[in-house]
Amino acid sequence: MRNLIRINDYSKDEVYEIFKIAEEVKNGKYTDFLKGKSIVMFFPGSSIRTRVTYEKGIYLLGGQSVLFPSDTLDKKENIKDVVGYLNNWADCIIVRHSNIELIEKMARSSAVPIINAMTSVNHPCEILTDLYSLSKLREDYLNAKYLFVGAKGNIGMAWKEASDLFGFELTQSCPVGYEINGVNVEHNLREAIIGKDIVLTDPINKDILKDFVNHQITKSLMDTANPSALLNPCPPFYRGEEVSADVIDSHYFVGYEFKKHLLEVQQAIIIYSLNN
Repeated sequence: MRNLIRINDYSKDEVYEIFKIAEEVKNGKYTDFLKGKSIVMFFPGSSIRTRVTYEKGIYLLGGQSVLFPSDTLDKKENIKDVVGYLNNWADCIIVRHSNIELIEKMARSSAVPIINAMTSVNHPCEILTDLYSLSKLREDYLNAKYLFVGAKGNIGMAWKEASDLFGFELTQSCPVGYEINGVNVEHNLREAIIGKDIVLTDPINKDILKDFVNHQITKSLMDTANPSALLNPCPPFYRGEEVSADVIDSHYFVGYEFKKHLLEVQQAIIIYSLNN
């Protein structure tokens, strides 16, 4: 079995294999791959995209999803004992929980693959899907210059994991005090965006929104990036906060079609984890 906790737990070849499986899934391979298998999932009520695509993906592969709220794991019972019982019935466990240490503890006790569907420090499924989607738009996506605009958080740190693994150039733009350790930072957004190919954003916590007043991506700012630049805001995004309404309505926004690949990439992650 193979867990997915962090992107850089994988090798590049392993990620490419997941991408290859995603292509095969789209072409009709792996029908009934999960027939007779049960995937136990822990998701908060607020999750939409990741949960919908995992549940649908399991269904399309012929499997059964058994869903619990994430806070089911926040109880007195030792997590080792929770997983010990699930080992009897689950074929894979998918967890969305803020605490990555909890997911790591589950992985140490699990006889089946554990997939991290998001924590407070990373979001591997989302970023692997974004890279797969980028590979469909441009062959040189790993030679592109990436700009992350936002505070240190799970999306920015997951992009750092991807940058560490693949070696692409990643810069962060943010006010002083919100930097990601180990990432090149340019505090002046107008300077930072010049020459960039892929612009990434993350929602800004309302408590720090005032600090990011000069870090909103607008169409006029995107016009100063490279001519073929793409804007990939992490959903949920908020018009008038980290992005302007006009940039979302522009050709820079890769949008909803870009995220549709969550379905086959997450199916591929399950398949790869169970096959390895």
